[in-house]
Amino acid sequence: MSRAPASGFLYGAHVRANGIRQHYLRFGGTGPAIVIVPGISTTAAQWAFIAERLCIGYDVYVLDVRGRGLSESGPHLNYSLDACASDLVSFAEALGLGPYTLMGHSMGGRIGIRAARWRPSSVEQLILIDPPVSGPGRRAYPIPIEPLLKLLHSAKLGEIDALLRSPSAPRWPEQHIRTRAEWMHTCDERALVEGHKGFHHDDIHRDLAQLSVPTSLIVAGRGDVIRPEDQREILRLLPSIVVKTLESAGHQMQIDDTEGFLSIVQELLTRPRDRLDGGVPTLDKQEIGKDVSTTR
Repeated sequence: MSRAPASGFLYGAHVRANGIRQHYLRFGGTGPAIVIVPGISTTAAQWAFIAERLCIGYDVYVLDVRGRGLSESGPHLNYSLDACASDLVSFAEALGLGPYTLMGHSMGGRIGIRAARWRPSSVEQLILIDPPVSGPGRRAYPIPIEPLLKLLHSAKLGEIDALLRSPSAPRWPEQHIRTRAEWMHTCDERALVEGHKGFHHDDIHRDLAQLSVPTSLIVAGRGDVIRPEDQREILRLLPSIVVKTLESAGHQMQIDDTEGFLSIVQELLTRPRDRLDGGVPTLDKQEIGKDVSTTR
């Protein structure tokens, strides 16, 4: 009888960083560190299946962004991009991570961009996974907030399964439907609303132009989040960026085409990562997300 492969999951834990409780999952435990930052309504548990695959030879941390999963949430918190980026910087410092690979999906990519601009010396490389490119004076993010809030409300009532299995829902494998159904209720509604507003109010293009860390971008071929004209602008702002497209997948590419996604990530993890010349200096701690742990 063949044995199931041993899990790379080590533990889930909390750390107090940037003045709040931050929850994370850890996989592997040896090798270069990778920090995964999920998207607007996604928890660390929903990226565990990717961390399991990446943790052979890597020390993988998957973060619950404030207001999601088991990290701190509530009316006292500020859910801005600056707050979330400051959380990430403080999280890595609290755990004593050396230069690490920062991998952010969707909103997590935007958080990663700002954190990498603030603390470039801590980031070995930045992998952006289909981050929203909306912002001031730009086209709106193509995924509206209303269906997300409907999903959240149904999850809080324990009625989310029907929505996730409706004809209009993505055709996900059973394990991902179940994980989504289990964890969606943990999202703070204001965190979702403020995060979605931030897609339109925060200018991450200005951050991109100032990045001094090796950066890669993975684009979903069927996502409509990043269009060809967006890619051209990003390349003008950051000519050194490496762009890969997963043609077969939508915005949730890690689910739509897991093997294709992992193939691209593994390629990016093993490519040479020379620091860029002429980058911006590391910002002082006082400049990073001033007083962003609570609502002003």
